[in-house]
Amino acid sequence: MAKKSPAKVKKLAAQAKRDGAANRAEKKAKKESAISNENTVIDAYAAVDGSWQEIGLAAPARRALVDEGLFQLSDLRKLSLAAIKELHGMGPNAIRVLVSEMKKADLSFRK
Repeated sequence: MAKKSPAKVKKLAAQAKRDGAANRAEKKAKKESAISNENTVIDAYAAVDGSWQEIGLAAPARRALVDEGLFQLSDLRKLSLAAIKELHGMGPNAIRVLVSEMKKADLSFRK
């Protein structure tokens, strides 16, 4: 095998650097895209969980309620307390807050 000329070596090195830079730029673009998609999802929840945020529920509990189609306190009458406790993201503090707010509004969960 013949020895590569210095010009050929230089050309191959430059090509490798360009390929590496393009690969890094692609990875960065994917990462930024993922971040912007995440922000879009968070903005979508923020548009509909205002009533839950007002009563002081944590974000996981708010997302669980919105995913279940519950947007207001009066919507909780559709489900039993046991069903709400089963939702992913509903912790003991969220349950306490919901129960106390339901009592204040003179509402009750489904039996």
